[in-house]
Amino acid sequence: MAVSTRPAARPLSVAAPRRLSVRAISNTILLVIGLCFLLPLGWLVLASIDESASLVVSVPGSVSAANFDAVLSADQTFRPLWNSFVLSAGCALITVVAAVLAAYPLSRYRMRFNKPFMYGVLFGTGLPITAMMVPVYALFVRLNLLDSLPGAIFFLAATSLPMAIWMMKNFMDSVPVSLEEAAWVDGASAMRALRTVVVPLMRPGIAVVFIFVFIQAWGNFFVPFVLLLSPEKQPAAVSIFTFFGQYGSVAYGQLAAFSLLYSLPVLVLYVLVSRVLGGSFTMAGAVKG
Repeated sequence: MAVSTRPAARPLSVAAPRRLSVRAISNTILLVIGLCFLLPLGWLVLASIDESASLVVSVPGSVSAANFDAVLSADQTFRPLWNSFVLSAGCALITVVAAVLAAYPLSRYRMRFNKPFMYGVLFGTGLPITAMMVPVYALFVRLNLLDSLPGAIFFLAATSLPMAIWMMKNFMDSVPVSLEEAAWVDGASAMRALRTVVVPLMRPGIAVVFIFVFIQAWGNFFVPFVLLLSPEKQPAAVSIFTFFGQYGSVAYGQLAAFSLLYSLPVLVLYVLVSRVLGGSFTMAGAVKG
């Protein structure tokens, strides 16, 4: 008597078509959202090579680099981009150093005021800058810091510090305390353990905070507009006003070309940091056993 070895047919799952429909709906929604982001980017690229660009997205009849030739000047592009880099890099460096020093005791020591301090930091992230600018402007006038790049850098760092502390503490919590204890046994102080053990292990996290603060400062318009008065000290986010003329006239082609040049340093920074640090935050292999 022959015994059949054919596998029994699996019953059809009712949940499978439902999963496929949910996946299709979610993919469609993500595709629509992606198109909403790609449409302005497409306008920037097309308008930058069109001499007669307008607000309408259209393919130019002839490709021209006249818009880039018009904006590539020292006063209109290079100096504002350099000012933006100085502001953003200075703000990011100060914020990262202060956030590491502030997050270390919050991550490693259990004290009674840890929670109140973190809630205070959380409250600081919700304060709008526009509500603080009037007293800040008066303070800068009294301290003679108005129209000063270092003063603007320190204020931008102060406004970015609350969120940076939250992010840095979360990254620092992932570093095993046992590594610091081994360093302490060898005679290292707390600051030396922080410098030689904790900071090297959380370099990707520090890079994430640096990029986050850098991008925030790079795109900040209101603070430099209020605190920096001289045209030669204003960053690119403020100098973009030069493309808006009177009576509603706008040089759309030059504006698009300048916007593309304005976005390049941030993209280059992100690519460089992701290549150097591998683009991931991991401590695999730090602790064995």
